[in-house]
Amino acid sequence: MAFKVSYLSSLFFLVFLSSAFAQEPNAHGGGVLFSKGKYYWYGEVKSGETKKVPNSNWENYRVNAGGVSCYSSSNLKDWKFESIALKVNTSDPKSDLHTSKVIERPKVIYNKKTKKFVMWMHIDSEDYSYARSGVAVSDSPVGPFVYIRSVRPNGNMARDMTVFVDDDGKAYHFYSSEENATMHIALLSDDYLSHTKQEIRILIDQKREAPAVIKHENKYYLFTSGCTGWSPNAANYATADHIIGEWKAFGNPCTGPDSDKTYYGQSTFVLKVEGNSNKYIFMADKWNKMDLAKSGHLWLPLTFNKQGVPNITNPN
Repeated sequence: MAFKVSYLSSLFFLVFLSSAFAQEPNAHGGGVLFSKGKYYWYGEVKSGETKKVPNSNWENYRVNAGGVSCYSSSNLKDWKFESIALKVNTSDPKSDLHTSKVIERPKVIYNKKTKKFVMWMHIDSEDYSYARSGVAVSDSPVGPFVYIRSVRPNGNMARDMTVFVDDDGKAYHFYSSEENATMHIALLSDDYLSHTKQEIRILIDQKREAPAVIKHENKYYLFTSGCTGWSPNAANYATADHIIGEWKAFGNPCTGPDSDKTYYGQSTFVLKVEGNSNKYIFMADKWNKMDLAKSGHLWLPLTFNKQGVPNITNPN
């Protein structure tokens, strides 16, 4: 299966509108890995009937877990479905990957030392009380990924998350913790398969989720959303000079109409365009809480001014 998305040619970015591809690609809450000349886009498979989980104290709408999909492209324009890189379990309700569980926000990074592709994801129970991070590994970017285990990093609750590999090859796990009140950053082990004890708490009691991280001109930028369930809200960003250091929160990086709702999207990843040192794409999900299978994607240009202030705009 192959399909195309359109470039916003004047900015060399693509804009991915939910109205254009409501059903495909089925890769939500995901991220992109660049490997050997190709981009690989991973995300949650959302299909089937949307149901509200009874007795939840928030709008807990969900579909049965569908695993993690993988799409590839050499130009960010023409995308090909590759595989269900991580498959669900249909027979064992105790499995982390059972269809009754939650498998969200998968991110894949490559370990140059072990030559393995490592996937981290949010693993949860139907009522989101499990609050764990799962890890899987593969020899190939398209999988199949072999699931290893889930953990609460250093004993902490973990929900929305991302992973980031720094220039020195060290990898870090960003995750919402403490009932989503506070973000944590933990250094991963050299093989990227477990957490070290080097960990900090940031954005304390600010209730941020949906983290997306980029490094621009030796400064780290963290983009997040507020905690309003499936409903859109204003994005925010924070910066740091050292990843395990002091982070300072700023305001909304979005501008223009509907910027207070992140153009009805929620952050999931910031993609650096290879070969263009200052070209970035802000990836977001446009959730349809009543019919999650019809949720869409929104990819927008992310730019920085000379002072390093980020700006996200919706040209449409």
